[in-house]
Amino acid sequence: QVLLVESGGGSVQAGGSLTLSCAASGYTYRPIRMAWFRQAPGKEREGVAAAYSVTGNTYYADSVKGRFTISQDNAKNTVYLQMNNLKPEDTARYYCAAAQVFRGSWNTRANYDYWGRGTQVTVSS
Repeated sequence: QVLLVESGGGSVQAGGSLTLSCAASGYTYRPIRMAWFRQAPGKEREGVAAAYSVTGNTYYADSVKGRFTISQDNAKNTVYLQMNNLKPEDTARYYCAAAQVFRGSWNTRANYDYWGRGTQVTVSS
C-alpha cells in the first residue's frame, strides 16, 4: 500500500513563498507520475502541477505557471512543490497524488491511484 505524507503548509502573506514536500513509501514500482492538487472551500479539487518519474517532464496549471515549480528526489522518494509569489487565491488544501499507471491527462483526479491527506496553505493579503 502506497503511503503519501505531505508537509510544509502554513500561513504566509501575499508575495511570500512556501515549499511543500510529499514523502512516498510502500510502493513496489515507482509511480509513473506524481502530482499536486489543491482544493479550496466550496470548490472542486484542481490539478496544480505534475511530474513524470522517468522522463522528468512537468506540467502546470495556467494559474501557477511561472510561480510554482514541481521537482522530485527519487533517492528520497519525495516530491516537492516550490511556491513563490503566493496570492490569496492560492489558499487551499494541497494534496499529493500518485499514479501507478498512465491513464490520461495529468490534471484529472480520477487518473491517480493514491492520495495524501493534504496540507493547508493560507495566503493573506
